[in-house]
Amino acid sequence: MIPYPTVQDASVALGRNLTWFETVWFDYSATKSDFHVYCHTILVLFLVFSLAPLPFVFVELTGWFERFKIQPKVKYSLSDMFRCYKDVMKLFVLVVGTLQFVTYPSIQMVGIRSGLPLPSLMEIVAQLVVYFLIEDYTNYWIHRWLHCKWGFEKIHRVHHEYTSPIGYASPYAHWAEVLLLGIPTFLGPAIAPGHIMTFWLWISLRQMEAIETHSGYDFPRALTKLIPFYGGAEYHDYHHYVGGQSQSNFASVFTYCDYIYGTDKGYRVHKKLLQQIKEETEEKGGKKYD
Repeated sequence: MIPYPTVQDASVALGRNLTWFETVWFDYSATKSDFHVYCHTILVLFLVFSLAPLPFVFVELTGWFERFKIQPKVKYSLSDMFRCYKDVMKLFVLVVGTLQFVTYPSIQMVGIRSGLPLPSLMEIVAQLVVYFLIEDYTNYWIHRWLHCKWGFEKIHRVHHEYTSPIGYASPYAHWAEVLLLGIPTFLGPAIAPGHIMTFWLWISLRQMEAIETHSGYDFPRALTKLIPFYGGAEYHDYHHYVGGQSQSNFASVFTYCDYIYGTDKGYRVHKKLLQQIKEETEEKGGKKYD
């Protein structure tokens, strides 16, 4: 809860006038407890997972961008995608909803704040970079462990039910996997705590990235292709295509861990073979390989 009764008192305490956004935040959150504000996290996740995959649903149903579909032989109907969405929402209510109550003390302990002042743009960007790097490295090792015999058969096989992933399937997983992969997500904010709004932005961007990499479409002019070492949909789709036997492409966001630890060799061989087939087909005057 913001410890100032009025905007004027907050301005005096900060030694400056509040920005427009800080005034809006004050008007909304001043009378709400920190716990009440933190409970908005489930709403943020619900909105992201409900809305962000919709463009890919449209793309899948219309077939207008079929040439960019990574596994064109696999088709999903609206009912298929809605069933996946319902399964994910059940998981949210039962697992993530419960976590709201369990994790609040840890939010207080690490020092994630919800008051004033709001963070600057540079502070937000710096923290987001740290969060992405920490999450990516720790997620790599947990994901790699989940592909050992026991981890896959008992937990991770659920996520791999979608050998051709779709946006709504990005959080489709065993409840234990949701808990395990929540550790890398929270580790960055725990090491470099910031404002609750930065935390919301972090989990939103991370989940939107997961939705994009599970979309099943590889758009050549996507803005994410400008990000150094970014994996993307085509990179992660190979991991799902190979399935339970996959020992390649464990990265969640970036590709450097797979390269350093040699877990992208299968993928690189696969890409080389596809390129050779494409070149041979074009030389023979056949249809362009897709």
